[in-house]
Amino acid sequence: MPLPQEGRKYTYADYLTWPEEERWEIIDGVPYMQAAPTWQHQAISVELTSQFNAHLKGTPCRVFAAPFDLCIPKDNERDEEISNIISQPDIVVICDESKLRKTGYFGVPALIIEISSPPTARKDKLLKFNKFEKAGVPEYWIVEPENRLVSVFTLQENKRYGRPDVYAEDHTIIVGIHESLLSEFEIDLSSVFV
Repeated sequence: MPLPQEGRKYTYADYLTWPEEERWEIIDGVPYMQAAPTWQHQAISVELTSQFNAHLKGTPCRVFAAPFDLCIPKDNERDEEISNIISQPDIVVICDESKLRKTGYFGVPALIIEISSPPTARKDKLLKFNKFEKAGVPEYWIVEPENRLVSVFTLQENKRYGRPDVYAEDHTIIVGIHESLLSEFEIDLSSVFV
C-alpha cells in the first residue's frame, strides 16, 4: 500500500487491497498501522480467549481473537464503503452469527476487549472508546498489562458508558454478556496476568 494521502478517506474496499502481513485499522476513514504485539499481550489474549471460549461453547455467542476484522457500518452503508473499521480488536464476542462474513464481523458485537500498551493507549481510551460507545457496543474492556488492571465499561440506559468497574490481577470479573443472553460467568484475572 502506498503511504496514506493526507485528507483522503479510506474504506473497506481499500483495506482489502493492502498486504495481508500488515495489520491496519481504519477509524473514520483514517488508516492506522498496528505494531506486532508483545509476548505478554499475546499471553493475556490467549488466556482471556480461552476462558471466554470455554464458557461460550453451546451458546449463541462466539469469541474471536485478532487477527479478526470488525466492521461497524453506518446506516445503509455497503460493505465496500465502510470507513469505520476497527480492524482487529484484540478480542471480540459476537452473538449473531448471521453478521459473520468475509474477514470478520459486520455489525455491533456484544463485547470488545483491547489489550492496551503505551503506544496504543490514546487510541484505545479515546478514539475507540468513543466509536464503540456511539455504535452501541454493550461492553468494552481495556486491559492494561503494565498496571495489571482491567477497566470494564458498560453501556447505560442513556446510551453512554458509565464509570468503569476497575479490576486488579487478584480479582474476578463477573461477565453478563449482552442483555442476559447468557448466564453470568467469571473471568479469573489471577491466571490472565503473567
